[in-house]
Amino acid sequence: MTCIRSRACALALAATALMAQAPLTYPATRKADVVDNYFGTKVADPYRWLEDDHSAETAAWVEAENKVTRAYLDQIPERKAIEARMTRLWNYEKYGAPSKHGKYYVYSYNSGLQNQAVVYLTERLEEKGRVLFDPNALSQDGTVALGGLRFSEDGAFVAYSLSKGGSDVSTWKVRTVATGADLLDAFPAGRMAVNDWAKDGSGFYYTDYPKVAAGKALTAVYKNQKLFFHKLGDPAGKDAVVYERPDQPDWGFGAQVTDDGHWLVIFQRQGTERKNRVFLKDLRKAGSPVVPLFDKYDGSYSILGNDGDTFYVHTDAGAPRHRIVAVELKDPSPKAWRAIVPEGKGRDVLAGADLFGNTLAITWKVDALNVVKLYDLKGRFLKEIKPEGLGNLSGFNGRRQDTETFYTFTSYNQPPTLYRYDLKTGKSTVFRQPKVDIKPAEYEVKEVFYPSKDGTKVPMFLAYKKGLKLDGTNPTLLYAYGGFNIAQSPGYSPISQVWMEMGGVYAVACLRGGSEYGKEWWEAGKREKKQNVFDDFIAAAEWLISQKYTSTPRLAIQGGSNGGLLVGACMTQRPDLFGAALPAVGVMDMLRYHTFTIGWMWKSDYMSSDTPEGFANLIKYSPLHNLKPGVKYPPTLVTTGDHDDRVVPAHSHKFIATLQADQAGSAPVLTRIETNAGHGAGKPTRKLIAERADLWAFLVKNLHMKLPSGFLQ
Repeated sequence: MTCIRSRACALALAATALMAQAPLTYPATRKADVVDNYFGTKVADPYRWLEDDHSAETAAWVEAENKVTRAYLDQIPERKAIEARMTRLWNYEKYGAPSKHGKYYVYSYNSGLQNQAVVYLTERLEEKGRVLFDPNALSQDGTVALGGLRFSEDGAFVAYSLSKGGSDVSTWKVRTVATGADLLDAFPAGRMAVNDWAKDGSGFYYTDYPKVAAGKALTAVYKNQKLFFHKLGDPAGKDAVVYERPDQPDWGFGAQVTDDGHWLVIFQRQGTERKNRVFLKDLRKAGSPVVPLFDKYDGSYSILGNDGDTFYVHTDAGAPRHRIVAVELKDPSPKAWRAIVPEGKGRDVLAGADLFGNTLAITWKVDALNVVKLYDLKGRFLKEIKPEGLGNLSGFNGRRQDTETFYTFTSYNQPPTLYRYDLKTGKSTVFRQPKVDIKPAEYEVKEVFYPSKDGTKVPMFLAYKKGLKLDGTNPTLLYAYGGFNIAQSPGYSPISQVWMEMGGVYAVACLRGGSEYGKEWWEAGKREKKQNVFDDFIAAAEWLISQKYTSTPRLAIQGGSNGGLLVGACMTQRPDLFGAALPAVGVMDMLRYHTFTIGWMWKSDYMSSDTPEGFANLIKYSPLHNLKPGVKYPPTLVTTGDHDDRVVPAHSHKFIATLQADQAGSAPVLTRIETNAGHGAGKPTRKLIAERADLWAFLVKNLHMKLPSGFLQ
């Protein structure tokens, strides 16, 4: 009897193995005869029909693709253990940094596995306080998320937004803080954003775009943003336009009221450029005009605060590594600026600044790591806030009247610890420290530097369990973003901890296109120079292999949004280099990205196919257009949301349809399309864990990982 059972088990295992090795049958995807002519070059787009997110055919295709992917992932034996471990690690208390509004401290709190964080308020930091918002009560599946929160100066009212399914479209309401009751003030769903309140709490300033037709959320183009003022109690249709520029439909706006209540500061932006104009409106004078302060569009300008007619400004105008200057309204020209904190030296960048009390908290980025130093308003150094290891310091927000601030330290092996800094005593104390099942000393976290194709030195963070052997056999996940002036910094995630517990190396490359070394680093990775970003990422992979951290069959690459573009471009340029690819919500169709929602804003980083030079550049690396039939691409799992209204799902749909048609060999190329989901923000905890468990299971199978015996128990 024992023999028969053993033989049956062996046959079953053999059958499972054969099924796993058999080539996948992908859903049939109709090809249409669609061809665009770009300046004499004809480009086919046979899957254009997948851009219609409302069609029954697209819905059927999504369902069919998900069915194939689900069947593949569900037969991976390790998946359940991975999800169980992620769930256990995720289940810890998570506190957000408190902010002060009138007599209230406000903070976010998640008890562990709640789908959405709950917002609390308290008058005493020693007490938990009471619930102000609990988004978990608004939907059974946790897909309704709290977005923006803007409190009035005295903390009496709060404007808040709710979004469904991760959409960038939200609805705004106003709540009385003392009672928790909502006012009648409400606004139709859209891309509205509340900027700041009037000092007397009578209303608030907000920006909005013209509303789009129903069903056009993924195809409409958003332009002609305006700045409004809403007076509490008035219907939204009565709101006054504070500033608009119909002659500049690409301009967008933001606004803040100075702490003294004297000035409305209006920021103008255009696309994703890190340049802006600044305008002022004197709130002490009824009907005062909007006048320019910085109108040359020659750099980025951020107003930190003011003393009367003296404004403290963080800018990179004339200083690529940024500086802090004092600007007098009587003469705001650069020649009259007074230096407070000068531009960084060498490769050091003045990456961020906050003004609270009478103290400037300056975040210096030194080789991609944050160093925080405090100065007075004359630029005299006061002290340095030192991190407890190689990691990331962040926070230090506040207002002029504040006597305290909060900040966080975190790293790949350090869950975020929240500190309180007392301006009166100059002391930092631990305010909240999570209890997580991790022993930091068991992990190695370090920064390395490697040469890119053109010799540029690029920083990269590595994290893994100590005792790693450099024999080329370690499963390695290489992550990066590389764009839009966004830096990569160390940070804890239970997801990456699970990867390291599985025996993996977690590598994060700080590519050009980010802000790690200031304006020049960003500009070296955009527009005509975008290929530098891909070269940096490929060089990171080659370095990890040459240093024997890993080898091609054990190396996976991952990135989301602009990082999804990165993964798509690199796997098409070097399909031989990677063992697996995980592009998420990626910008894959570089010829049409600007025709959807807010995609046109990205022209400043990408260029566009509307011009001959833009087309000539984009066609070289557009992931969709560089797939080729008969090429052996690495195992690939594309992830997206079915109604992502930032990077629309058509990018991923068309890419995977083409990849499945072109793929040679048996390596799986699949897509996981989350339903009732958007670009990622506000995704409920249960969906996050399920998605990441699928990704890690996919890598276990395709990188041929053998998990530590203790992990599977």
